[in-house]
Amino acid sequence: MAEIAPMRANADNGAGRYAVSALAVLVAFLALLISALPASATTLDTIRARGKLVCGSTDPLPGFAQQNKDGRWSGFDVDFCRAVAAAVFGDPDKVEFRPLSGASRFALLQTGDVDLLARDAAWTMRRDSGYGASYVGASFFDGQGFLVHQSLNVVSAYELAKVRVCVLDGGDEVLNVRDFFFQNQAAYSEVLYEDRQDLAVAYQAGLCDAVSATASWLYAMKRELPDPANNLILPERISKDSFGPVVRDGDDQWFNIVKWTLFTLIDAEEVGITADNIGSLAAAKTPAIRRMLGLQGTFGAAMGLSPDFMKNIIAAVGNYGEIFDRNFGTNTGVPMLRGQNALWTRGGLLFAPPVE
Repeated sequence: MAEIAPMRANADNGAGRYAVSALAVLVAFLALLISALPASATTLDTIRARGKLVCGSTDPLPGFAQQNKDGRWSGFDVDFCRAVAAAVFGDPDKVEFRPLSGASRFALLQTGDVDLLARDAAWTMRRDSGYGASYVGASFFDGQGFLVHQSLNVVSAYELAKVRVCVLDGGDEVLNVRDFFFQNQAAYSEVLYEDRQDLAVAYQAGLCDAVSATASWLYAMKRELPDPANNLILPERISKDSFGPVVRDGDDQWFNIVKWTLFTLIDAEEVGITADNIGSLAAAKTPAIRRMLGLQGTFGAAMGLSPDFMKNIIAAVGNYGEIFDRNFGTNTGVPMLRGQNALWTRGGLLFAPPVE
């Protein structure tokens, strides 16, 4: 028996060594297999492989997104999409626009059919946390207001009394109108419709004295009226809304690219870089300007972009103020005041972290 025990021990040790060796081989094989698997493509990789950005924008809305007779898109939201394309490709025209309805916008973003929503739904907690999407920032501050005929002889919403108000049924806008008139202790009557276009038709037909909707939509509606100068958007806002670009959850690189495209537009206005003067600033001494032009520091590499991505953005579409003026300025015939959409240095809400 004394001779058998060592033999068993040796046998056990051999089996143990075999098991450890087999496990090591298996681990090495799995590591090799995993390393051979293709990494999942990022949004930036997908866009570059496709050769263009696919941008989901609002249904045609004057000032924000519209097509001319040749099919070319223009507008505030369109310019932002072009800015992102310039950041990625150095070419603002490498973008495809897809107008989306409210019923499909977030689903198409989630499935990858679009890379970005430029501006289509107001920023709320429900949308920011429940649809697999993230709001990058506020590109346009808005709020619900009132459009009235000049013949009504009012200059403030607080003067409205015994008026017929056209408003969308079944949403927050009609509730905001009810709250406003209740708090103001003024009598009024509602003229309810299910579609925004119905509001414009009813207003022009004299079926209501005022229309209440987001101010951005009221400006778009006013631009389409046959006599815009005879209509007034009252200064008060009875709600707060902000709109901005939206991306899919789960890709921090793409989130940062879109975010810093927006910040570039705002910062460029603050430091005075425009599409017109950008070519003459190569010798600028101001550090903030030099950083934005890619002349000092390296700020694009961490996001997979070229060092001059900010310069490409500004050269393509200008700064935030230029975009605003181009789409809402005096050249449109119905100028919109900057208001909340002015820089923080001029009493507005626009603010962006510095490039440093």
